[in-house]
Amino acid sequence: MSFWHSFRRLNPALTAFTYDDQDLMPRYDFRTPRIYLDVPLAAGDEVALDRDQANYLLNVLRLGRGDGLLLFNGRDGEWQAKIAGAGKRTLTAHLSERVREQPPPRDLHFLFAPLKHARLDYLVQKAVEMGTSQLQPVITRHTQVARVNLERMRANAIEAAEQCGILALPQISAPIELAAALAAWDVRRHLVFCDESADVADPLAPREVGWFIPEPAGGRPAPQSNDVTLDDRGLIYLVDRHVGFDILEYTGR
Repeated sequence: MSFWHSFRRLNPALTAFTYDDQDLMPRYDFRTPRIYLDVPLAAGDEVALDRDQANYLLNVLRLGRGDGLLLFNGRDGEWQAKIAGAGKRTLTAHLSERVREQPPPRDLHFLFAPLKHARLDYLVQKAVEMGTSQLQPVITRHTQVARVNLERMRANAIEAAEQCGILALPQISAPIELAAALAAWDVRRHLVFCDESADVADPLAPREVGWFIPEPAGGRPAPQSNDVTLDDRGLIYLVDRHVGFDILEYTGR
């Protein structure tokens, strides 16, 4: 068995890493409230927020005139704005400048058998965070959910995009039968599916294919790694409770 054990440490020390390096990890502003609006956005515009958005910003977050917002519509990028006018149940915002360009649309379709209420809400949220471009409910032989609330799915998709920094909302399609979905499938597209009947001896014990042990911090017996994530370029982000933040790259040696 071969193990992935040779890694290049992109930042030998925590002080050598800066979040200004946009090539490694883009900076998102997660402190300023992000709001989705289904209207065109341009510099100098003043846009109205709906009643629920106004209630959330004014009565829950306790914001007022002059406070900052980030607005996006899934087409025109992300815009810096400030609350311009606020009444008891109304709110307008003035757009100043675009802070993020709209990224190219992804081409990732997520087909799934509908679940019940809370589980479906969670599935939609995580699919949006993953960057899916289309949510397609598929009715299979054993699907127990007869009706799918598409408006609820859209509301969950918007909320997830507002919270995680995604600028594009997925297309939410009406449910179709599995046979119809497969018949209409473009054979040029890759299809990845979860095969529950696959011959896996123990799905809870995956095979190890690589390892990396950070150097212990001074005076501590062992590292304590909390989170490990992998991006689409193959860069590995490792957070250690004592050492800090590492970025690794597998060298193939």
